[in-house]
Amino acid sequence: MLSKISLILMINMKIIWFTWKDGKNPLAGGAEIVNEELAKRLVDNNHQIIFLVSGFLGGVSEETRNGFKVIRLGNRFTVYWQAYKYYRKNLKGWADLVIDEINTIPFFCRFYVKEKNIIFIHQLCREIWFYQMPFLIGLIGYLLEPVYLWLLRGNQVITVSESTKKDLQRFGFNPKNIHVISEGIEIEPLSCLRNVDVEKLEQPTILSLGSVRSMKRTHHAIRAFEIAKEKIPKLKFWLAGVADGKYGQKVLNHINQSKFKSSIKYFGPVAKKRKIELLRKAHLLCVTSVKEGWGLVVTEAASQGTPAVVYNVDGLRDSVKNDETGLICQKNKPAELAQGFISLLVDREKYKKLQKQAWQWSKEINFDKSYKDFKRAIEVS
Repeated sequence: MLSKISLILMINMKIIWFTWKDGKNPLAGGAEIVNEELAKRLVDNNHQIIFLVSGFLGGVSEETRNGFKVIRLGNRFTVYWQAYKYYRKNLKGWADLVIDEINTIPFFCRFYVKEKNIIFIHQLCREIWFYQMPFLIGLIGYLLEPVYLWLLRGNQVITVSESTKKDLQRFGFNPKNIHVISEGIEIEPLSCLRNVDVEKLEQPTILSLGSVRSMKRTHHAIRAFEIAKEKIPKLKFWLAGVADGKYGQKVLNHINQSKFKSSIKYFGPVAKKRKIELLRKAHLLCVTSVKEGWGLVVTEAASQGTPAVVYNVDGLRDSVKNDETGLICQKNKPAELAQGFISLLVDREKYKKLQKQAWQWSKEINFDKSYKDFKRAIEVS
């Protein structure tokens, strides 16, 4: 016998999606790409979506795009309370399903929404607290995370990697209630690799792509480049992404003071077309995050013929198959990362092998599959 939610899914479903960022937020990343690609497909299948998110400078309070509605409330810190109040006043009882997306802090929907609700989480914070917050606040967040996860452990959960599933199990979630869905990429994989090497720069080039934040450990990537350049004199380094705040300035200062600064280029934030161009022209992507949900940029790079060298952390060990589609460092140190750069750039045969296998795998990771997984997870929950 089909559940009530399964029957709704077949005809029409109203969904309220609580999450602190939407795709237009300056701090938006891979999670927001996933959210909105899934939302577009839900709308295409006659479902209605309302996102409750935080506001940001220059963002309108309400808009509709791609068929779904975005309502912006409060700011990064007040959105949780403002979204609760907005729901109680305007949306209580409207939806068939409520999604509580945990991105650092949950909205605790299960304690006040009338409707069926499910958690969507890309990654747990854990040590990220200490990178993104002052020590005392980070310590409080680190200590509270197990508490609120324990309170929510009875919920059905959707996540994007086996790493996060294992994390959730450690905090009391029943593995039967955790549904892992495929990731997807918004970039179309190259139809073939025949001409990709023509687009690569003549000089070997390392690319770091994404917001320049302390949890991304961008300074590790730059230091690794400096070490590798001692062995490969023609090596270049590209950095693309928003670099603001104290950490962003620290990284830019490091670049300006580097003895190899003439071989480092900072592009700032880049639009989709420019991003694809950089991914195609670079020889390697490097990712040095403390933790990821999946590592979407790794799959995007692979789709454009660029394998990755990454740190051995949650998410990145999901999006890279070591020695098959890229390299995973044994130790999360710049020297180890540099050795990965050198080994692939010097060994042309190995590079070509990993490049091809990464590209082939990227073709299996798409949003149509992600949507099917997402829909199935909701149906069985």
